[in-house]
Parts: sequence; C-alpha cells; structure tokens
Amino acid sequence: MRRASFPIVIAVCALSLLWVGTASAQAPTTSRVLVAKVDGSIDRTVAGYLTDSLAEGERTGAAVVIQLDSAGTLDQPAVELAERLFRSSVPVIVWVGPAPAKAQGAALLFMYASSLAAVAPGVGVGPLEPVDLVDAANAKLPDDAALERMASGWAEVRGRPTPAFPSSVVPAQDALDGHIAQVVATSLPDLFTKIDGSTVRTGGGPVTLHTEIAQSPSQQPVEVRFTELGPFDRVLHAVASPAAIYLLLVLGLAGVAFELTQAGFGFAGFAGLGMLALAVYGLTVVPAWWPGIGLLMAGVILLCADVLLHRLGVLSAAGVVAFLAGSFLSFRGVAPTIGISPWLIGFLGIGSFLYYGFALTVAQRSRERIATTQRGLVGLVGETRGELKPEGPVYVKGTLWRGRSNDGPIPPGTRVRVRGVDGLVLRVEPDPGAGGDLPPDEA
Repeated sequence: MRRASFPIVIAVCALSLLWVGTASAQAPTTSRVLVAKVDGSIDRTVAGYLTDSLAEGERTGAAVVIQLDSAGTLDQPAVELAERLFRSSVPVIVWVGPAPAKAQGAALLFMYASSLAAVAPGVGVGPLEPVDLVDAANAKLPDDAALERMASGWAEVRGRPTPAFPSSVVPAQDALDGHIAQVVATSLPDLFTKIDGSTVRTGGGPVTLHTEIAQSPSQQPVEVRFTELGPFDRVLHAVASPAAIYLLLVLGLAGVAFELTQAGFGFAGFAGLGMLALAVYGLTVVPAWWPGIGLLMAGVILLCADVLLHRLGVLSAAGVVAFLAGSFLSFRGVAPTIGISPWLIGFLGIGSFLYYGFALTVAQRSRERIATTQRGLVGLVGETRGELKPEGPVYVKGTLWRGRSNDGPIPPGTRVRVRGVDGLVLRVEPDPGAGGDLPPDEA
C-alpha cells in the first residue's frame, strides 16, 4: 500500500505545482477605479489635469476611466497626450458619454490609444481632423496617413482589429462596428458592470478589470473615486475659449469706460478690470490674431472719444465698423467648432453702439450738470441730516447731497458751510456763525 501511494503523492504534487504556475501566470486584477471628467476643449488646464490623473492612477494602481466629451485639444501636444495614455501602466478606459457627448480630433485619438473604449448611445464619434482646434498647432502634427498608421499600431499592440477612421461624425453603433469602441454603455455604472472581468492590455502588461459595484456583502468591493477640476481651474478652463475671451473683453472695456463718466473709480471699474484680467489669461491660452484684437480695441476707443465729445458722429460710425471687423477677425485661426457665433457678435455690436452712443453720453451729460450745480453750492449753508464721520448726508438748497467733513465727525442737525466739491461729494465744515433758520434760497 505504501508503494502504491507514492506515485499518487508525486502526481498530486505535480498537479499542485502546475496549478500554482498557471495562477501566477494569470493577469493581475485591479479593484480600484479613478474617474476623470474631461469636458470641452482640452486646453492647458485640462491637459495638466489629465496627466495628473494618469499619474495618480499609476501611483495607486487604479484603472483610470476618462469620461470624455471633447472636440479636441486647444494648442496642446495631442499626440504626446495620446501616447501618454497608450504607455500607461494601468488600464485607461475612455467612455464617451453621456449623450450628446462627442469625441473628435484628439479626443478620438484618445479612444484609439486607450486600453478599452466605450460609447454611450446617442453620442457622436469622429472625425479625426482637425486634431487640434488651432490651425497653427495642426501644422506641426503628423499628416493623416501617419496618424492612421500610429492608431493602427496601437490597436495591433492591444490585440484589437484595425479601427475605422471616419471622415465625419458617426453614431455609437458605427463606432462599435468600426472597432473604434469595444463596449456600449449608457452610464458609468453600466460601463463598470459590462467591463468587469475583462482583461485589457496596458503599457505594463495585461490586467483583469474588477469594476462591478458590489450589490451584496459577499461581493468584492470596488473603490471608485471621482475627480474633477477644482474651482479655480474650472474658472481658468471656462475663460479659455474665443467666445468667453471676446465677451470678457467687451464687458470689461465697457465697465472701465463707465468710470469715465464718474467722479471716482467704483465697482463697475474694478469689475471691468477683473474681467479684462481673465481675458488676458484667456489670450495666453487661445492664440488670437492680434491685428483683429487691435481693431476691436480701436473701435471701443473711437466710441469712447465721441462720448467725451458729447456727440454721435463720424467717430462713432468708424468705431462700430472697427468693433465689428475686430470681432470677426480676432480668432480667425481657430476651428469653427469653438469660433465666435455671428449672433453673439451682432448682439454685442448693437449693444455697444447703444451703450456708448446713448447710455454713456447721457450719463456724462448728467454728471457734468450735477458738477455744475455743485460748484454753485460753494459758500452756501446747509444742515447735516446724519452723522458725518467723515462722510454722510448733507441737505443744501433743497437737495440731499453726500458730504465729507473737513474737521472730524459732525453730529446730525449741525449747520455746515460748503467749502468745496470733490467730484460728486461736498466738502463741508461746521459754521458757528450761521444762526436761525436757513435762508429760503438755501433751504
């Protein structure tokens, strides 16, 4: 019996070693998921956020799911970003969704470079050209044939069929049939369920995905973490578009111009400066045609000149023409997808004409009329209707004015004499010599 059992022991040991060897050869699994949302053009801020998300996924061993809705990069190295996705040592799953999301240009290149691409019903995929939304950036990229060879090589390494390269927008089913996408998923939870158990190839070798959300205590839990741009980065991303820059420029200049009709520099001026600062940042991200920006600025200056001259004439007409020409030419080097709408240009053109030609002119004349009236108040006696410390209400010649004390706080009900005018503010001081009621012409 002992001799008979010896071969059995040897066989069991051999089978055990074979099982261990097979298990060790299996692809590693990951039960961590990092979701990064890429929405809109991929500008400097979004490109940095995307590379940081990939680095975090590699550091934590999490599969990176990119929720994508983009028409391409914005003056960013599209091919380098796609190659970064392809070389990632952790799975990179690109999901275009929810509807009506799109993946065009560099975003489509990301689908080719991913470990697995998925689409939601109702989305649009393609075309690949233009890869970047700035014409000058596209001139530096490989030609169409080179990009297609690159994407086909990625598919071969991933073990996928050669993908299609649509010349126009195609629906989700065509993207699936053309081997651009491998899965159709209506939502992220649906995607996690459908790709669970799939083995995908990464820059570090094959990895088996464990992404299904646990429905019972017996299931292995999955750690899912959602990331997005921070508040400050969201603002920077929002202003990095031609339409946003144009709107900020026009409104910012209008706010600063408004202060030309005022004695001091108030809220409108500071708000205008803030908008102009954001517009300047946007111009560092989105390449502009500077002669067009110059025409736009010249148009506003001509409109302001007529405001100061109290008329509506040749300068205003020339200003409107320059304003409209600059509006159309400022961003002529970007793709129509992100270009400024002619409707927006028309609306702001008419609005600027009415604002500078009428509203600011009326405000300027009103201010000058008030200033003339105030200069006539110098030397008159009035009464404080509230405490001046140093400013407060002063009643002079039948009207309530804003007064400023020259000699410290002044209590309510004190007789004061107007000693000067600072813009729209009366400089006053107590007048001990004024007795009795105010004269009728000063009451």
